[in-house]
Amino acid sequence: MRVCASYGSVPDRLADADMHELRLDVFDVLPPDLDRDCIVTLAGKDISAVPAGFEGMVDVGDSDAEIPFRKIRSVHDFEKTPSEEVLRRTLETGDQELSKFACMVRSFSDLHTIYKAATSVGRKHLVLGMGEMGTVTRIRQGILGNDFSFGYVGRRTASGQLSAEEMKALGDDCAVVGITGNPLGHTLSPVMQGAAMRDKGINGIYLKFESPDLAHVDDVIREYDIRGMNVTIPYKQDVVPYLDRVEGPAERMGAVNTVVNEDGRLVGTNTDYAGVLYAFERAGRSLSDCDRILVFGSGGASRAAVYAAQESGCKVSVLGRTPAKVEALCKDMGAEVAPGISLDGYDALINCTPVGMKDDSDYMFDLAGLKKDMAVMDMVYNRKTVLVKKAEETGCIVASGRDMLVGQGAMSFERWFGVRPDTEIMRRAIE
Repeated sequence: MRVCASYGSVPDRLADADMHELRLDVFDVLPPDLDRDCIVTLAGKDISAVPAGFEGMVDVGDSDAEIPFRKIRSVHDFEKTPSEEVLRRTLETGDQELSKFACMVRSFSDLHTIYKAATSVGRKHLVLGMGEMGTVTRIRQGILGNDFSFGYVGRRTASGQLSAEEMKALGDDCAVVGITGNPLGHTLSPVMQGAAMRDKGINGIYLKFESPDLAHVDDVIREYDIRGMNVTIPYKQDVVPYLDRVEGPAERMGAVNTVVNEDGRLVGTNTDYAGVLYAFERAGRSLSDCDRILVFGSGGASRAAVYAAQESGCKVSVLGRTPAKVEALCKDMGAEVAPGISLDGYDALINCTPVGMKDDSDYMFDLAGLKKDMAVMDMVYNRKTVLVKKAEETGCIVASGRDMLVGQGAMSFERWFGVRPDTEIMRRAIE
């Protein structure tokens, strides 16, 4: 990977990088002795600031002007990714030495479009995605045929950038894993899985792919050589048609939280159920010690909770806001529809909904029905929810949503990399 250090502020000295971008909106005076591996970006400033005889390239932005230097023509779309046709036509037009296009990435479809355009252009080019979903385009230089990739020094000069130091350490063939869902602002998985990778000496990165839908998710995983992906709300069931096969418990659940890329064949599995079992064991109450469990929710996570409870020998009732989804879950998995909202008769409760993720507490069931020594787990882990607070006050045995995250994440990690991670390191990373 060729890394071009892009400076957000004037440094004491230039970084250790293959190339350097010096922006005239940052550098009032260019450093002396600029060589062929430097890029001067005008950024709206006058070209007279570029010294005569400069052998590097000059980024003139979206301009067709003739200049006495090697030219980069760069086009930016800060709102969207244009069509493949527009991207390709823009890159192929002009007499510049290098064509650059940077565009905002908001979906898997955008990443797929970038891949198709970049791999079909026959000239020296650089196609980069902006935003969090665009980060993968900056890492996969070789796949996209990009001449180099930018890494920031000091502060980011574009959204979605990694630092030049990170880029050099990762290289072009690092392992890429990630998570998809919507929204993803709350997720701690990147921090947790990143710590696990560093501990095991795995050269890789865990990225967030927050997309409004899953169109082309299968193409993107294959095209960008993504080793695996976690799947969270609301896509655990929706992702199944994009996979080549579903294995193990995921087949019975009809829900996938982990995708594994096996040489281009996408395999879906489910590790959420293992996270549920792990969280209860960490709390000191095995699910096998429970008799009747109420599962609140009817999505993919609920299916994993039902599976974990049934495998532990429990009778399971399901409560949810959408009767049709609750009935479908119960029919598929042999659970019963909860007869009402009372907690009477249950010795365990699992919340599998996002209720509580924000400052809300509309649980449908009556919190006053919680009893001392009842086992309670809330999959919401980004804050202490109303349910958890009430359970603690009542003297319930509370299984941690973060322990559930660690348990499922450890199993996903092992499926991707073939080695068991240190769960204590994962736990400490998200404390």
